[in-house]
Parts: sequence; structure tokens; C-alpha cells
Amino acid sequence: MKVVQFTIPVAGDSSIVVQEDVLPHFYVHLHRHPEMQLTWIREGSGTLIAGNYMQPFKTGDIYLIGANQPHVFKSDPDYFDKRRKKTVHALSIFFHPAQLANTLLALPETKAIRRLIEQSQSGIQINANAAVKLTNEILLVQRTKQGYQLASFIHLLQSISYTKGNRVLASASAGYTISDTEGLRMNDVYRYTMEHFSEHISLEQISSVAHLTVQAFCRYFKKHTRKTYVRFLNEIRINEACKKMTGVNGLTISSAAYECGFSSAVSFNRVFKQVTGVSPSRYMADYRQQVN
Repeated sequence: MKVVQFTIPVAGDSSIVVQEDVLPHFYVHLHRHPEMQLTWIREGSGTLIAGNYMQPFKTGDIYLIGANQPHVFKSDPDYFDKRRKKTVHALSIFFHPAQLANTLLALPETKAIRRLIEQSQSGIQINANAAVKLTNEILLVQRTKQGYQLASFIHLLQSISYTKGNRVLASASAGYTISDTEGLRMNDVYRYTMEHFSEHISLEQISSVAHLTVQAFCRYFKKHTRKTYVRFLNEIRINEACKKMTGVNGLTISSAAYECGFSSAVSFNRVFKQVTGVSPSRYMADYRQQVN
């Protein structure tokens, strides 16, 4: 199987594929497929990379991934520790947007769904409040068959199309014209970074992972992600720090900074504000207010 081109199991006599995964961790490779993917994270946490966007994901999140959008749901390190015996649980619906566009979406009654599909090519995260209500509709799609399943799926898309506050994931300008060879290289870069973010990673190190010179790598990474590698690495570190500070055994700000690869509180505070827009202390104060 090619690293970035993933084959969805053929549904046979169905226009959509419903797939339920209960596994130790999510699929680890950056990949893409011509189908759009609606995924409900029923259990699990980690970091989602979709196109040039990256953010933590958690139980209850629902995402709509665009057709041919490179993505990976990277589980947290705990899920790779066999002693923890943790599992992830996700329910995904795959569908081909072109197939719908030539049939149901050609009807005037589906104008809102057609607009949703067009706006979702860069991926979206469903508004958290709406996600709770949509889970029953997702389960209905899973439980029904044939025409009833298709009707339930169209109803689900209609509900999402009228949902306010959805978050667009990747930049619209970030195209997905990436070859299999480039996909393999990007996958290696992403995996190395996710596994070693707490260590010092020099541009020389990561360039060697991509088998490029430093100058060529910097151009290559910026071209495909619309951001510098240093920015990408800092985003991963801050995302992980946020999860450590707000976890069950929440770490202090200084401990989270150290465990995520920052050598000083000053640099951590500066980078944290660059990535999140607020200071670590403000972030934690807002978090505590939300959960109380």
C-alpha cells in the first residue's frame, strides 16, 4: 500500500462506507483517499494533522476530512504502551463527493449540502455543542441499510450544513498535489517529529530524515505546509504541553514546558503566546473556568 494513497474497502451496493475501529491506536501513516471522511472520535486522544493544519483531538470530536486531503490521527504516546492496555474507538463514514454531486446534490433541495461539500475540501471540525447532538444521527447511519441508510446519511449532512461555528482546518490555499514519493517523505518527517519533539531537533537532523540538504528541506517543507519547520515543531510542542497541563494528572506550566522540549520558561511563554494567542497562565485560567 502506498503511504499517502489509502484504499477504502469497496461498499459493493452502497454509496457510502461505514467503518468502526476499535484498536490500540489509530493508523500511524499520513495518508489520503478520494473519498471524504466523516469521523467521530468515540474514544481516544492525540494530534490531528490535516493538510497544513494541526490540533489536538479528543473523545467526542467530529471531523469532516476533504477528498484527497493528507491527514493522520496520531494517537497520544500512552496508546503505544502495551502495558496501559488502552484502545481508541472511532466511527467513520466515507463517501465520494463527485458521485453525490452528479446525483443527489444536483437537486435544488440539496443546495445547502452541496455548499457544505464545497467548503469542506480543506476539512472542518464540527462545533462541539452540535457534535453531541449529531452522534445519534451518525449511529443511525451505521445501523440502517440500503435506501434507509442513504436517507439517514443525507439527513446527517443536512444537519451539519446548518450547524454554526464549525472550524475550517487547513488553509484554503494549501493544495494537495503531492506525489507518492513526497508523501513518503512528509510521512517520515511528521513521524520523526511526533516521536522526538521533546528532544532538540536541529534542521540538519530533520533534513537528513527527508534526505535533503537543509536549504532544500526548508523550501520543500514551506511549499507543502505553508509554514516553516520550526513553526510546525513549536505547534506540536505547544499542543502536547496543553494536553499535559489539562490532563487528569495535570502538570505545572514549568513541568509541561520541560517535558515538551523547551529549555526555559521565557522561551516557552513566548512560543505559547505565538501559537495560542494567550499566555500559559491565561490559557489555564480560561480552561479552569470552562470546566468549573
